Amino acid sequence: MIDWSVVAGALPAFAGGIRVTLTLLAISLATGLLLSVPLAVARVSPRKWLSGPVWLYTYVIRGTPLLVQLFMVYYGLAQFEWLRESAAWVVLKSAWFCAWLVFALNTTAYTTEIFAGALRALPPGDLEAARSLGMSEFQIYRRILLPGALRRALPQYGNEVVMMLHATAIASTVALVDVTRVARDVYYNHLLPVEAFGMAAIVYLVLTAVLVGGFRLLEARYLKHLRPAPTPTPAAA
Repeated sequence: MIDWSVVAGALPAFAGGIRVTLTLLAISLATGLLLSVPLAVARVSPRKWLSGPVWLYTYVIRGTPLLVQLFMVYYGLAQFEWLRESAAWVVLKSAWFCAWLVFALNTTAYTTEIFAGALRALPPGDLEAARSLGMSEFQIYRRILLPGALRRALPQYGNEVVMMLHATAIASTVALVDVTRVARDVYYNHLLPVEAFGMAAIVYLVLTAVLVGGFRLLEARYLKHLRPAPTPTPAAA
């Protein structure tokens, strides 16, 4: 039987965990979105000196586990004495800053590749038409390439946002009291795994449903022109 008194008593703690989870998710995604657009432009550049470093960055970040990256920053940097004595240590010793930095760098790498793929997938006719109108490269990117790529990338970016929501669960390993940390505390206090982690699962399911629903609405609005036209019904004889 489920102990509903434990569930009810844990609700305020879970509310606080939700705030931490959503705050970390929001600031990480905002940073990643801001950085990934110029990096995606560099990623598709024919100039190797420009696209090469971006490829290396995305390859390294996507090729290593997020948990390892978080431990490397939060625990690994502390072993350098010169860093602990520098002004940067004021922020680097903060669990919040380290979690934001790692999550932002991680989502930037994935989002850069998503946007770069969307840029490559744009119809070449759009680019030729823009050049025939005398647009500069900056105008082409601002008016044609980037708006079109961002719209086409919505389904893949929606998946990335959901994955980042689930990834925030590892923030509890560096002392952030998010949803997963609250569930662990409830379990340690009451030794009731179903009540503790069941509540966490429900929270993540609800948050995921809200995010997926939001992206479905965006896709319905901005990708409507990509849907195949309905087949006309033949008129009755």
